[in-house]
Amino acid sequence: MSMCYKKMRIILDENAVIILICMYTVQNFLGLGTVRLSDLKVKQSAIITQVHRTVDGTSTDMVASRLETLGFVAGTKVQVITKGLFGGDPILIQVGFTRFALRKNEAQKIEIEGVSA
Repeated sequence: MSMCYKKMRIILDENAVIILICMYTVQNFLGLGTVRLSDLKVKQSAIITQVHRTVDGTSTDMVASRLETLGFVAGTKVQVITKGLFGGDPILIQVGFTRFALRKNEAQKIEIEGVSA
């Protein structure tokens, strides 16, 4: 949390849009919002809580189903190894001893908790 607080202190001198983005980030790290796998920074680890398998509440997302088949299931520890240079896409994720390159939109389907450095 101290890392997020330092970011907020630096950003307070800038415009309101950046402050709102920082508040959203702090809110996620305090457990007040949903944290997604795509939100993790390089070298951070977390535990998967769920994979969102439905697109609009009714139809099944085949990519999310495939992620579960590959081992992205609740209770599994994941770590971000590295991210792409421009925009952080793709994201290299480690699950157990296996590494996967996921797009940001695929990583956003995975909800996590217990973020650690």
